[in-house]
Amino acid sequence: MNHRILLFIFALCISAAGLQAQQRYFDERYIYTQAQVLPQLVNPGSYGANMNHQVLVNYRNKWSGIEGAPKTITLAYNGAVGNKLGLGVLVLSDRFGELETTKGSFGVSYTIKSENNQVGFGLSAEYIKHGLAGFGNANPNDPLINKALSGAEYFDASFGLYGIYLNKLTYGLSFPSMVSSRISETDKTAPERELGFLMQVGYKLAIQTDITLTPGLMMKRLANVPTHIDANLNFGFLDDRLLGGISYTLGADKRLGFLIGTKIEKLYFMYSYNTSSNPIQDYNNGSHELSLAVNFGGQ
Repeated sequence: MNHRILLFIFALCISAAGLQAQQRYFDERYIYTQAQVLPQLVNPGSYGANMNHQVLVNYRNKWSGIEGAPKTITLAYNGAVGNKLGLGVLVLSDRFGELETTKGSFGVSYTIKSENNQVGFGLSAEYIKHGLAGFGNANPNDPLINKALSGAEYFDASFGLYGIYLNKLTYGLSFPSMVSSRISETDKTAPERELGFLMQVGYKLAIQTDITLTPGLMMKRLANVPTHIDANLNFGFLDDRLLGGISYTLGADKRLGFLIGTKIEKLYFMYSYNTSSNPIQDYNNGSHELSLAVNFGGQ
């Protein structure tokens, strides 16, 4: 079974090598299961929303236990500059079999505040490269493989808005890769891909002293990914020093997930585990995601 999976991964890499302008083999914003808690990973409108500075490292291992399974590491910063401006920087490296994706982005947000509400509008510019890390089991003289080794480069622009109402209701809408163009070898006859979006909402309820409950939804419609909804139910204890949660994905691969986390001073740690109802789950150990964040400065 593992050999069949590796062949599938390799075939996916070959398909990616022939992608034309405005097309991708996947949208990397699909991979984060902690985006409901860490919106800065997917929404430039959330940069600086908490009026502090944050450095974040995120690691995800999907289908762990399978050779060549997707592994992604993200390093990100976001922070407030004054009362209205926010900045965000993100670097991503993803490996799926022999296929590698590298991304770098820089974004700016502008926040409008009122007595009860604040909403930020963000825009990010992104450089993305898809390519092959090696030949794998393929013929090294294959012209498609050699072409893919040099990779395909894209320039994207993404837009997002993110709001907080009464410090309880959070809401967000982002349009990943709203503008996308291939930097080189553009085929002007290539079909335009559909505009994707991410829509998020959550509401924080005080159940008892030092205990909160936050139900939330995140709807994802992304390039080459089935439309799906992540339903989340998170718990906070002791002023959110301890976190726990459960999530279920409707559509896509029907994932069931669990979240635990802790806050120690300005240090945050979160761990997520997800299992899927897809047949491939019988051959792997589930998906794991870790996030480590440090907050500093701010108001």
